[in-house]
Amino acid sequence: MVLRSAVRLIFPKLSNTKQFCSQKRLFSLVKENKDRLYYIAGSIGAGVTLLIFSDKLQKFGTRRDIGLVHANQHSKNNKDEDIQMSQLTQRERRFIKFASVEYDGQLYMTPQDFLDSVTETDPRPRLKRKVLTKKELHSLYDSTPARRKGSTNLFRSLHDKGIISYTEYLFLLSVLTKPQSGFRIAFNMFDTDGNQRVDKKEFLVVLHLLVKSFFKRTAETIGLYSGVPPAVLEKIFSTVARKGNMLRRKDRSSSDEDADFDTVDTTLLIHLFGKKGNEDLSYDDFYRFMDNLQTEVLELEFTEFSRGMPTISEVDFARILLRYTLVHSSDYEAYIERVHERIPDEKGISFSQFKAFCQFLNNLDDFSIAMRMFTFANRPISQEEFHRAVAICTGHSLDANLVNAVFQIFDEDGDGQLSYKEFIAIMRDRLHRGFKSHLVKTEGWEAFKSCVKTEMKN
Repeated sequence: MVLRSAVRLIFPKLSNTKQFCSQKRLFSLVKENKDRLYYIAGSIGAGVTLLIFSDKLQKFGTRRDIGLVHANQHSKNNKDEDIQMSQLTQRERRFIKFASVEYDGQLYMTPQDFLDSVTETDPRPRLKRKVLTKKELHSLYDSTPARRKGSTNLFRSLHDKGIISYTEYLFLLSVLTKPQSGFRIAFNMFDTDGNQRVDKKEFLVVLHLLVKSFFKRTAETIGLYSGVPPAVLEKIFSTVARKGNMLRRKDRSSSDEDADFDTVDTTLLIHLFGKKGNEDLSYDDFYRFMDNLQTEVLELEFTEFSRGMPTISEVDFARILLRYTLVHSSDYEAYIERVHERIPDEKGISFSQFKAFCQFLNNLDDFSIAMRMFTFANRPISQEEFHRAVAICTGHSLDANLVNAVFQIFDEDGDGQLSYKEFIAIMRDRLHRGFKSHLVKTEGWEAFKSCVKTEMKN
């Protein structure tokens, strides 16, 4: 069939089969077209050779094509992921970056991932995320200590033996910046029925509402989620959010008294409410958990610089204060050099002093108000005025050596006065660890407009 088709293409006159009846005529035609037949024979020979080696050639070509397709697809996927990631908030991007565990299509952090996310620039090296099985998940439950065994070493001792959802991640971040005076307010928000106890259901509902409010507020202010596929958001949002949706659906149809949630229990839920979820929290339990978490993160930062010693140097104290800020590298070096020159004989900063200062930072808004009352003309403040303002807004006094170190860091001209505006701006960066909305990097046209506005102001 192949030969006949080839002959018909080359010899149109032979397309009629009746012409084959005359052998003499056929011989004459063949003789007249001898050169064309040689061409056909050569073509057929090449075709046979190609068929013989087609298997190997096909495999080679397939591998090459697959490689090219995968490379192109991988490049396209990376580009799509970059576009999608740029449309997420800084918190969401950081959660995705540090989350090392996946279960049932959801991303989760481990306790160590969370600690890394608030103290490190980049996550620990890994090839890919670990996909947990149901059996492995339940083994994590067995590793979770009861609430009565909570300590300032909880997250470090759990290390990778636990999971933290995205909504819980936001909650834990808020705990780190919460002043102790706000612990009671936070507890009362969760205690929806006013019985001075917080059960699992109350915790989940309020947690969902807080996160939903955050999403809505952020989306309205900076236009989030435009063009981001729902699947991408669903990938990082915990099942706590889905639980909230289920509850609202039940509310529309019936009472939520017995609303049940089909969700994944996280390490935080197991720790606070037990494996059966039937335990509840008193205010003392709630306070202890929040205080322990704040202390654990501060201990982690402090020990990084103390290297086993009971104190850190004033220079290291300056490094800790500046590590999460957007201070330019040249300005950063100027701050450090200033401390070297002004405090040649270092006395050191203890952990209790460091913790007291960080707790003061959690009251920074109150301190800012107090400062505005002291300095109607926005003039610099003295160490005495600083002491007084701190005592008013926190109820505690800072060590004189600590306050002196702060002034040596931020007093540019060495006149013993502090520009509180610059101090507060830098300390806000430190307090929120680079997560404040004014620190979120804009891209594209918005970045260009922001740059132009800044230059016009200058």
